[in-house]
Amino acid sequence: MEWYEALILGLIQGLTEFLPVSSSGHIEIGKALFDTDAENNLYFSVLVHGATVLSTIIIFRKDIVKIISGLFKFKYNEETSYTSKIIVSMIPVAIVGLFFKDFVEGFYSGNNMAFVGSMLLITATLLCLTLIKRKKEREITFVDSFIIGIAQAFAVLPGISRSGATISTGILLGNKKANLAKFSFLMVLVPILGENFLELIKGDFDNTSLPLNSLIIAFFAAFISGLAACKVMINIVKKGKIYWFAIYCVIMGLIAILFL
Repeated sequence: MEWYEALILGLIQGLTEFLPVSSSGHIEIGKALFDTDAENNLYFSVLVHGATVLSTIIIFRKDIVKIISGLFKFKYNEETSYTSKIIVSMIPVAIVGLFFKDFVEGFYSGNNMAFVGSMLLITATLLCLTLIKRKKEREITFVDSFIIGIAQAFAVLPGISRSGATISTGILLGNKKANLAKFSFLMVLVPILGENFLELIKGDFDNTSLPLNSLIIAFFAAFISGLAACKVMINIVKKGKIYWFAIYCVIMGLIAILFL
């Protein structure tokens, strides 16, 4: 992998991890364009996903500290309730990871651009559904958390945006837009860290063809673009304007289906 390919793929990972346009779908498109299998390389996968996790932690560092400090009070409070909802939201994706991992990985093998494009069109549809007006917004409940978690579980498919699916679902449920971005981004921290940990345990770090400078460039590209995208996405969700990304998803979906 050349340094410019690492830069572009890192930027793609950082931007699309937070923007509702599907990071997995764009990585698959990037792999097809550059004829590279970088995402399947252990070094690359751990570094770019670690970079986006780090950017999330930095953006929400005050919230994370507040949640952790609340947990150590050892009583049921706002922080323990919030943490419990995060845990509930992770149940569906945990089930998929435990029982359907091989099935899902099948969608990432070979040239599945038609499938990726179709899933991007579904993402566009989800984003458009947020145009449905809700008269009153409410806090995220435990039931809402589980339903949002189901949306996240479907986002393991390349082309289904995780942030787009979870935030759109929350908006459709009538949850407060001001809280949805934070909930959506925090609920994915443990699954990503857990997946990376499992990859580290079973992975082979001696088997890599990617040069060190490319890996470093990919990390910082994903980290810096992730910081910017996360901040932008928070403001967009508060305004309830994520449906604008549907146009982009339609364009990229059609490109993947018709030309790739």
